[in-house]
Formats: sequence, C-alpha cells, structure tokens
Amino acid sequence: MGFFERSPRPDPPHPRREPRLEGELTPENLARVFAGCVDYNRRSVAVGGNEALRCELIFLAGMVRMERVSDYVLRPLAQDGELGRLGEAVAWEKMRSGALYSLSVTERTTLDEAAMDLIEGNCLLIFPGKERALSFNTGTEEKRGVADPENEVSVKGPRDSFVENLRTNTSLVRRHLKAPELKITEQVVGRQSLTPVDLLWVEGIADPETVAELEKRVKKIDIDALLATGNLEEYIVDRLDTVFPMVQYTERPDRFCYGLCQGRVGVLVEGLPLGYLAPGVIGDFLHAPQDRSENWMVASALTVLRWLCLLVTLYLPGVYVAMVNFHPEMIPTRLALSIMAARRDVPFSALFETLLLLLAFEVLQEAGLRLPQSIGQTVSILGGLVVGSAAVEARLISPAVLVVVAAAGIAGYTMPSQDLAAGLRLWRFLLSVLGGLAGLFGVVVGTVALVGHLAGLESFGVAYLTPFAVNAGERVGSRSLLRQPLPKDKLRPGYLNTENRRKQG
Repeated sequence: MGFFERSPRPDPPHPRREPRLEGELTPENLARVFAGCVDYNRRSVAVGGNEALRCELIFLAGMVRMERVSDYVLRPLAQDGELGRLGEAVAWEKMRSGALYSLSVTERTTLDEAAMDLIEGNCLLIFPGKERALSFNTGTEEKRGVADPENEVSVKGPRDSFVENLRTNTSLVRRHLKAPELKITEQVVGRQSLTPVDLLWVEGIADPETVAELEKRVKKIDIDALLATGNLEEYIVDRLDTVFPMVQYTERPDRFCYGLCQGRVGVLVEGLPLGYLAPGVIGDFLHAPQDRSENWMVASALTVLRWLCLLVTLYLPGVYVAMVNFHPEMIPTRLALSIMAARRDVPFSALFETLLLLLAFEVLQEAGLRLPQSIGQTVSILGGLVVGSAAVEARLISPAVLVVVAAAGIAGYTMPSQDLAAGLRLWRFLLSVLGGLAGLFGVVVGTVALVGHLAGLESFGVAYLTPFAVNAGERVGSRSLLRQPLPKDKLRPGYLNTENRRKQG
C-alpha cells in the first residue's frame, strides 16, 4: 500500500440517533449538552424569596426575549411570597397552572424535549432532584419585516411578501384566507436542522389524495439539513431527469392563497421566504401574478405574448443557424444578401458564433446576478458593449447573430418563472446545435424530443403539458390559456380533481 493510499472505510452511521440525547432531565445533563456554548445561561432562583426552596432557570441568550423572561417568569417567581410558603409539589402545580405570566407552559420529562425547547427560545424551570421541567414560551420574534415582493412585482395588488419566519408566513396566509377550512399540518425535516415544514390546503376543495401523497413525500425526506430550496424540491417532485420546474413557487401570499382556493396544496418551510404550490403544470408558469388584476382581454393578450416569446427564445437561434447553413432560400433575397455581406469577413461558422454569443450571454447574466447590484449593472453595461459593438467591429461575430441572440434573450426575460426560463435556455443550446448540424430537420427532431419529454412528465398525477393535455377525459386548453371574464369563470380546473369544482354562483 502506498504512502498516500488509505484502506476503504465502511459508510459511517447517520449522525443522528433516536433519541438524540440520552440521560435524565437534570440541570447538570443540560449543562453537559450545551458545554462550550457561550449563550447557555443558568441561574438559581429562590422561589418567593424562600432560600430553602430554590429552582434553576435555564435559557439560551439571543433565543429568548430578556424582558419576557424577567417580567413574566423571573419577577413573579421571586416576588410571589405565597409560592415560597408552599411546598415544592404544590408550588410546582401552581406554576404549571398559571402562577407565572406566560401564555404557554408545557411540562417536559425528557432531555431531548428540554434541549429542543431551549433552542426554540423557551426558558426552563427545574427543581433540583426532579427529572422534569416547566417550559415557558419566551422566544424572541426578531425577524425580517414584511416588505414588498422583490421578484414578483405587484403592480395592482397586495404588496406583502413571505419572510423567513414560518409563523409569520402562516399568519399572512390566515389574513388573506380567513376560512376555518384552511388546514395546516407540520412535520420536522432534517436530522440536524430540525426544520419545520407546514402543509396547507383548504378542506373540502383540495384533492385528499394529493394531500396524502405530498405528506408522504415530505415524511420520507431523511437528510441532515433542510436549508435551501433544492433540499425540498428534489425530494417531492415526481422526476429529477428534467430541467423544467415541477412545482410552482411564489413569494406573494395573495398568489399562494389563490392557488389554495383553486385546489392546490401549499408548502411553507421555516427559513425560506417563499411558498410552494403543487401540482405544477406548464400553463401555471406562463401566468403572472398580476394577470387577475388586469382587464381580461389585456391579460389574455399578454398570456399569448408570453407563449410567443417562449417559442422565440427557444427556436430563434436554432432556426437562424439552420437557414443560414442549409436553407438560404427561405430567407428573403435582400436580407440574405445583407447577411452574406456582413459575414464575409467573419472567420467562424454561423453555429460557432451563435453558440459563442449564447455562452457569452449566460456568462454576463451570471456575473450580473452574483455581483453586488451597483457593480453588477456596470459589468452588464461594459459586457454588453464589449460583446456587442466591439465584437462586431472586430469582425468576430456578425451583426445578424447579435440581433438574433439578443432577441432570444429578451424574449426569455418575459417568462414569469425564472426556473422555466432556465430550462428553456438549456434546450435553446441543444436546438441550436441540431440546427447547425442537420438544418430544419435537426430542429424538428429536437422538437419531437422536447414534446416527448414534456408529454412524459406528470406532477402529482397531473399531465405537465396542461392546458394542452387531456386530464380525466377533460380538455381545458382555451379556458386555461386565455383568461375568462371573472363573472363567467365559475369552475375550478378539472385536472386538479377538486372535491368541489364550483367556486362562485
């Protein structure tokens, strides 16, 4: 065996055991669990001023609001002389039943439960020698305030958006959707992060099978930490071998609540300022939040425009390369002569310069996203000047390719869903290559492959190509593609298999 070679080791066991912490619930064991933690605090308090009757107050600094601990727990505990005159057992029952000024109090008997309550922001009261504790809700609500949505701009509608705090997000949903039929269940995901995940649906509307299936998928997630969107999305979608989004997400509570009223099932995650809606089909990703705030004819026209832009961003570079290389007769004569004159001194083929410019477009977009906003705008401007005018003047690319790629890129920005736009950009590369290698025949082959791929996708039993597919024997094309006047839109989508399809009289 060489010096740097190591013998293979078996896979280690998962880092979390059940139960996580072993031992009795005592102040000493809690101190051992949080050993080396500077925020761990423990204080001995004389109950009612009686030095003979003392208890331990334990909390984590930063997780509790100090004023609540001092005013609602510590002050009545130390100043209530009646508690000090009672025996330990009677004083315990008095504190558990409301002698201290806390809205929520829970009795804990295991070390696991007590440690989790400390992390959640509770404070604990423990009598020495007793293997139980009283847990008081004194957590702090420090969080980012509710602000305007950044990625889904509200032109004519509510301006609140989800934040990173789960309870704030559920309260936003409750404020928009006050129906008592709104159900919220919670599961904890992540062996180390212990992240709460809430499922929301409207009872009597949502399909119970979809609710049960989503609950089952969330329950099966067994990872160390749920900290990013991909930690959830890739575990609940039907297929991973696709670049297209399978569940819809939004940062706007009004859009989230509309999805619940339509019969979808929502998912909210602690730490993520957005909500998921399932099932998700391709038609959902072409509808913008403000469509229901616009006039129905304007909204329908904009929806058609987005579908046309989808075709432009997907096919324009590939069709251009195919026509220049294989089908010049399809180009009008004067335009063909202009393109040939512009390409006379360009050393690269049409396919190579198109792929080069598409790649440069992606690099500029990525640089603009990753840099600070002020620097990113400068990089975008400078990059556009260098890649655009300088490259054309240097005869590295032709003006026609620059116009084609710029038009395809701008058309892609009309997509309301950035996940859908990213998937279209990848397929745009593939169609450009096929168009450069086999002309329009290659573009057609790529189209057949794309349609076949999309036709094979399902989201929780719903065909992904809705509104063009048939679900449960119903075709919903025109009613879903074009927005109907709201007084005439009386039924929920049939493909969601809702328990009650009628949504208005």
